[in-house]
Amino acid sequence: MGKLYLVPTPIGNLKDMTFRAVEVLQEVDLILAEDTRTSAKLLKHFEITTHMHSHHMHNEHKTTESIVQRLIAGENIALISDAGTPAISDPGFLLTRACVEAGIEVDCLPGATAFVPALVNSGLPNDKFVFEGFLPVKKGRQTRLLLLAEETRTIILYESPHKLLKTLGQLVEFFGADRSISVSRELTKLHEETVRGTAEAVLKHYEAKPPKGEIVIIVGGKK
Repeated sequence: MGKLYLVPTPIGNLKDMTFRAVEVLQEVDLILAEDTRTSAKLLKHFEITTHMHSHHMHNEHKTTESIVQRLIAGENIALISDAGTPAISDPGFLLTRACVEAGIEVDCLPGATAFVPALVNSGLPNDKFVFEGFLPVKKGRQTRLLLLAEETRTIILYESPHKLLKTLGQLVEFFGADRSISVSRELTKLHEETVRGTAEAVLKHYEAKPPKGEIVIIVGGKK
């Protein structure tokens, strides 16, 4: 029986790729990639020639069973996402669960995950925290915000640049203008930036300076 490897990839800086990650991707029989075009650039950089198949949120329900059968037949397969650790706001959970149920060994390598540096450099308490990922787009969004407004632990959110102002405005509305937050964007990249302050102050900052790049929002818990 083969093994499934969950392999983190850099969130920006290619130097964050681990030696072990490169080794695993070179040695497995197949790499499952969220976007093969994006991952092809990474593999070319590290001279990895392993064959790739597409595995993303739109096809994972259909492809999981066939992947499990290949693993049972003895193939070793690695799963990567476009950036960061698979299954953290990316495909990976369904395949991992299916492998566990089938008795297939799963090995998750340590590596890049955007929320960890954003949390640590926020200056907000990180002894206890809750990872929320992306908020619901429409249905259930207000309910979720009302619930999170009462959370006493530090909260981690992911957001896209074109929705950041809306989310910051809702944090002011539901959490209060003086709630402490930290917004990190373009982590590990050339234009990396972290803006810290009250929800209202950070909102005003990005109203004056529209954001670009992937974003992590760290919200202080209710006192």
